[in-house]
Formats: sequence, structure tokens, C-alpha cells
Amino acid sequence: MTNSEEKLPVALVTGARRGIGRSICVALARRGFDIVLTDVVNDEDAATTCGLVRDEGQDALFIQSDLSDVASHANVVEEAVHFKGSIECLVNNAGVGSPSRGDLLDVPPHAFDAVLGVNLRGTFFMTQAVARHMASVTSGAPRSIITVSSVSAEMASPERAEYCLSKAALPMMTRLFALRLASANVSVFEVRPGIIRTPMTAGVAQKYEARFHEGLVPVGRWGESDEVGQAVATLANGSLPFATGSVVNVDGGLSIPAF
Repeated sequence: MTNSEEKLPVALVTGARRGIGRSICVALARRGFDIVLTDVVNDEDAATTCGLVRDEGQDALFIQSDLSDVASHANVVEEAVHFKGSIECLVNNAGVGSPSRGDLLDVPPHAFDAVLGVNLRGTFFMTQAVARHMASVTSGAPRSIITVSSVSAEMASPERAEYCLSKAALPMMTRLFALRLASANVSVFEVRPGIIRTPMTAGVAQKYEARFHEGLVPVGRWGESDEVGQAVATLANGSLPFATGSVVNVDGGLSIPAF
């Protein structure tokens, strides 16, 4: 087999059609990954992201998938494996915010269930499905599972309690899978973004702009989705295998305790 015929690694990226997910796909494509993208909506944004991956010379496959539908995960993994033969990297990027911000004492059960159903339950069981695949095959290529969480994993925002709770469990999930998959040579990481300029944060942009001027973020600006993508791609390329279980903060110093 010539070098041009060698199998390229495949990354499965959830919640990938725009924002941070899109940037992750492009950054991984630049590192030589073929990309399987999932998202709940198949639209022009999804097509654009696939096109950007192909512009980098890599193959792209889009699978429409609702992460909260745990019963569908096996089919997603099967389709992703069929695409190129295996999955070398899973990026858990899909997530939803709180339906509305408000008093902690008024959080309704349906909002709690909806947010945790995607951000925690869906993420856990997708990770489990891909981990079973990875544990069942041997590979000489670097393999990784990378979960994109949030500074809200540690920093409390009482006005969006369900979101914070859903993210707070992901560091433990990362550690659990890091221990379980260490013997299979699968590195497991958490990337923890801060305030990133995305469609999800567009609705509160003015609020954050004002707080940047007040010194909320030490570097004094928005984070960009490309910066998160670069962090994920660096972890996925196999250069830090002995750091499995680690957290990488991409938050401009927001989470550093200071007084």
C-alpha cells in the first residue's frame, strides 16, 4: 500500500454543523482526519461544514442525529465505522443551553430533563458506544475521546442551573473513561471553553461585552471557536498520550481563582 492509499484517521464530531463544532471539524481535517459530522438538523450550515472539510482535502460524512435519542447511537457508530472502517477520535461537542435564564428556585423539571438529556445522558451513552468500538479493535494510530464541556463545570451560574449541573458531571465522565480505556491506548480529555463567540452566545453578546470592560476575562476579549478547535486537534493528534484524563482550559484565564 502506498502512502497515498494509507487509511486516514476518522473523527466523529457531534453537534458539528456550526460554531465550535464546525471549527473542530476544520482543525481536525487540517491534521489529516476524515470527518463524520452529526447534528440534530441537516441544513445549509451542515453542508457548509462538510464543504469546509473537503476544502482541506479530507472526506466528510454528515449523519443527522439527535444526541438525546440514546437508542440511535448504535446506528450512528455503525454508519461512522462503515464510512472508513473505524473511528480514531470522538469529539463530544453537542450540547444545549438552558431554555431560559431565571431563578434557581423556578427551574422546571422539563427544562432540567431536556438539558441533561443532551449534555450528560446523551454524551455519556455516545461515549460508551464509541468506547465499545475502540475497545474491540486494535489500532496503531493514536486514538482519543475528547469532551467539550464548559467553565460552567466549575463556575456556578445560578440563573442557568440545569446547564451548570449537566457540565459539572463531564469532568468525572472524562476521568472514568480515561481509566477504563487506558489499557486500550485510548486517551481521554476534557476541553473546557470559556466565553466563546458562537451562535449560542449571540443572544447575550451585549452583556458579555460590558463585562469584558469590567475585567471579567483577564485577556479582555471573546474567545473564538477556532481556538477551541485548535485545542481539540492538538489533543487528537496523539502527542500527549501520557496526559490522559487531563483538562485543557480555553477561557482566557476566566477560571483562574484570583483576588
